[in-house]
Amino acid sequence: MPHPTSSASARRRHRGRELAFVAALSAVTAASGPVAAMVGADPEGRALAIVSAGGLLVAAGLGTWWRGRGSVRLAPAPAGASPVPDTASDPASDSAPAATTLWRMRTTVRDTPGKLGAVCTALAGHRVDIVTLQTHPLADGTVDEFLLRAPAALPAATLAASVADAGGTDTWLERADAHDLVDTPTRMLTLATRTALDAAELPLALRQLFGRCTISSTPAGQLDEDINEDIDASIDARIGWQEGREEPVEQDGRTAAARSGADAPTVMRLRDPSGGVITVRREHLPFTPTEFARARALVELDARLGVRVPHHHDVLTLPAGQEISLRRAHPEDLDAALAMHERCSPGTLTQRYHGPVGDADRYLTHLLSPRFGQSLAVETAAGRLVALGHLLWDGDESEVALLVEDTWQRRGIGAALLRRLVELAAHAGRESVYAVTRSTNTGMTAAMRELDLPLDYQVEDGTLVITATLPASPDGTPAPLPWTAIDRPV
Repeated sequence: MPHPTSSASARRRHRGRELAFVAALSAVTAASGPVAAMVGADPEGRALAIVSAGGLLVAAGLGTWWRGRGSVRLAPAPAGASPVPDTASDPASDSAPAATTLWRMRTTVRDTPGKLGAVCTALAGHRVDIVTLQTHPLADGTVDEFLLRAPAALPAATLAASVADAGGTDTWLERADAHDLVDTPTRMLTLATRTALDAAELPLALRQLFGRCTISSTPAGQLDEDINEDIDASIDARIGWQEGREEPVEQDGRTAAARSGADAPTVMRLRDPSGGVITVRREHLPFTPTEFARARALVELDARLGVRVPHHHDVLTLPAGQEISLRRAHPEDLDAALAMHERCSPGTLTQRYHGPVGDADRYLTHLLSPRFGQSLAVETAAGRLVALGHLLWDGDESEVALLVEDTWQRRGIGAALLRRLVELAAHAGRESVYAVTRSTNTGMTAAMRELDLPLDYQVEDGTLVITATLPASPDGTPAPLPWTAIDRPV
């Protein structure tokens, strides 16, 4: 098997061949003098000169052939194969592959030739591999978002400092995981599909799109008359920055973004198709015009499709033998829910809504809206609504709440509702859920304990808050719970 040769020995052989070639040319040149004399003295010297020139050409050809014997042509590497390192010039090549860490990085560079190349060169100097790169154009620069695979021993501060030295500003770093390897078009299509199938997925889709952020919804009744128009103007202006347009200034000297209260770069406000406002907040990382455009596209998709709720339902058999159906609730269930309120005792309504019984009805419109969470309805075989369960989005947290009609309590309905709500929370990527109830509500406490999850109890002024930590899958993301039969009444 041939052995690899070092570059030093190859250079020595090459110099030897060059010296031999020069010596041969010198010999030919020395012989050319007598030949020239013969040309001038002999009438047949012209033919001899032609023969001599041919000899020189042959000698030059032989020299070129000889030098070519010393060159080596590498066979093309197979597709997907890594280039073979020079073991003589790379002392670290004999060591085992070093551990790596995935990073998400954003930095802002001037939009001039060579600036991005300087940042990439700085990363390469630390043996950092650029896995993906997205660009967010601005009016006077570009926000570049990288997914990097860096040596585990490389400190984040060193990485950020090298990028700053290469011309990057406002650099932001965060640990990434395998889920970040999905390219942006695929992620957007997945989020759009989820939003198209279920209106309740819009806040969740926005949260997955922007990473660590807080999302809140404000109903239309709590907004000023012109707030929606101001928000639309603000979004249009922010997207206009990407195209180099300047945001128009109002007569009072404020822009549309400032007038709507959305001028903070880490705050995004979107007009909810239901008439309210969705507010997205992300600490330390300003939203770019590209991100505003993506968010508005999801909101416009939601508006075009209207209210939609999956129609899947489960038929369950209670311990006593009755069959009930469990399905997603929707705004059209308002009349049936109001009728159920009429059949509930004041104590049941007070225990559920923690306030005056007269206020219970006005909460239903909010609870049944898919914009604020996901609700489940329980119906009898005759189609009568007898229980509701709610999973409410509360920023980064999720609240679960149950209401079971008096005559259907202690039959296992509450346990079935709660377990399915926890499954929905896990599917949405939530890490925990909490329930707020009175300390005397033993039924809710027992239902939470039956989840067989780690629980935390907080009691204050007779109010009990029970928080359940959801299970995590092997890759670190929350995993849904398996469906189990109802075997204990609540």
